[in-house]
Amino acid sequence: MEEHPVAEATPEFEALAARQERRRGALYALPAYLYLVIFFAIPFLIVVVYSFATRTRTGGVELGGWNLDSYQRLGEEIVRDVLVRSVVLAIVTTLICLVIAYPFAYFITTRSPAVRNVMLALVMIPFWTNFLVRNYAWRLILANEGPLSNTTDTIGLGPTEILFTQSAVVLGMVYAFLPFMVLPLYASIERIDTSLIEASRDLYGNARQTFTSVIFPLSLPGVVAGSILVFVPSAGAYVTPAILGGNKNVLLGSYIVDQFGNARNFPFGASLSVVLMVLMLTATLAYFRSGGRNL
Repeated sequence: MEEHPVAEATPEFEALAARQERRRGALYALPAYLYLVIFFAIPFLIVVVYSFATRTRTGGVELGGWNLDSYQRLGEEIVRDVLVRSVVLAIVTTLICLVIAYPFAYFITTRSPAVRNVMLALVMIPFWTNFLVRNYAWRLILANEGPLSNTTDTIGLGPTEILFTQSAVVLGMVYAFLPFMVLPLYASIERIDTSLIEASRDLYGNARQTFTSVIFPLSLPGVVAGSILVFVPSAGAYVTPAILGGNKNVLLGSYIVDQFGNARNFPFGASLSVVLMVLMLTATLAYFRSGGRNL
């Protein structure tokens, strides 16, 4: 039987194979690249250009006479107040989500695979409903004569007037963004080697020591990822504060919308949008540089 010679893998052949693999990967990723360029990069570039433009007296935009006037206004007291208010609200929302999601995610990891799947499905059920519909549902629940107020009045606590307050905004945002905290935490905690926890117990570590020295440090990638996923949209939230808070306390998202709408100050609204986008991208890049890609 005739034997066919087998070609040896030379460095040139391996380099050619690597180039072909890179080209194939770039081809597979081309639709995603096009999507990002068309729906993210180009719109973001337009917003950046408008941020350096000039507002006319009639509320129009003059794409000329480029200046930094819109960015200089970012130091005004009203802008600082709106920014501080938005950041504080985002921090409170993030901390509440973390406190609720961490024990829940840890509990999920201790269940059987079948129960895990059911509980994860329950976590993702809110995504099956439109975000706007969910906020209006909470508006009905928290209304002055809604189910919550009627229940507290029936049991003798009196009617509850929580709608159009900061408490209602925080409640709605925690409900909306809680899954974004649960899922990264679950993915991070589920990867922890249980033998490390057993080793801590064998060394007479109590529950608190095991958590602070083993579980929490190993789950930090999930904590960071979940915090970013909750903080970033919370800082620029518009729908929930408008529906549940009535825009009584102006936040960054509604302030930007007002600049493009009522104030007709496109350059200033664009500069606010650019700053918010830069903060979001900075947080995301910091997460990946800190090792978040391993999550």
